[in-house]
Amino acid sequence: MAETSDASKHPDKPHYSGHRKRLRDRFLKAGGDLADYELIELLLFSAMPRRDVKPIAKDLLARFGSFAGVLNADAEALSAIDGIGETAAVSLIAVREAAVRLLQHEIMDQPILSNWQSLMDYCRAAMGHGKVEQFRILFLNGKNMLIADEVQQKGTVDHTPVYTREVIKRALDLGASAIILVHNHPSGDPSPSRADIQMTKEIQTAGKTLDISLHDHIIVSKGGNTSFKTLGLL
Repeated sequence: MAETSDASKHPDKPHYSGHRKRLRDRFLKAGGDLADYELIELLLFSAMPRRDVKPIAKDLLARFGSFAGVLNADAEALSAIDGIGETAAVSLIAVREAAVRLLQHEIMDQPILSNWQSLMDYCRAAMGHGKVEQFRILFLNGKNMLIADEVQQKGTVDHTPVYTREVIKRALDLGASAIILVHNHPSGDPSPSRADIQMTKEIQTAGKTLDISLHDHIIVSKGGNTSFKTLGLL
C-alpha cells in the first residue's frame, strides 16, 4: 500500500508545510549542516509564511553567486528577485548586520594586535562587499584596545576623500594613542594605489608629531585584504 503524503492527508495545507517542518527539525538536530539554499530557506520562512521559498532561495544564490553574496546584497538588488519584498529583504540584511556585530564583539575590550585575524575577519565582513569606498578608523588606547570604530567617509566606486587634519583631530578628541586605517576596494583588488600610499604617509607623519601611532592601513575587498605593514609601506 502506497504511503500517503502529508499533503494528501491535509489537502487544505500547502504542499511545502511539511517540508518546512522537516527542514526546521533537521536544522535543530544537525545545526549548520545544511546546504546554502536550505539555510536561506530558513531565513525566509518567517518573512514569507505563505510561499514555497525553496525556488526563491535558489534564485538568490544563482543571482548573487554565493551565500555571502546573498547576505551582502542591498535591499534594491534583493528586491529585484521575484518574490522578495521589503520584509524578506530586511530579514536577510539583518542577518548580515548580526554577523558583523558578532565579529565586532570579538575584537572589543582586548588588545587588537594580539587578535589580528579576528580584526581581519571583522573588516572584511563589514566592508569587503561594499559597492562604494568607505574609510574607517579604529581608535586604540595605550594598551592597544579598541575604544572607537568609526566610518569617517563614504565615496564612489573608486575614491573616498580623506582629510588628514580630520583624522588626527578625531584621534585627539577620543584620546587615542594609536589608530588603524581601513578602507575597501569595490573592484575586488586590494592592492594600494599611489593615492592610498601618499595619504597614509601624510597621516603617519601628522600623527607622529602628536604621539599618535599609525599601526597599519588595511585594504579589504571581496577578493582578499592587504596590510601596508606587511607590504613594508609602514
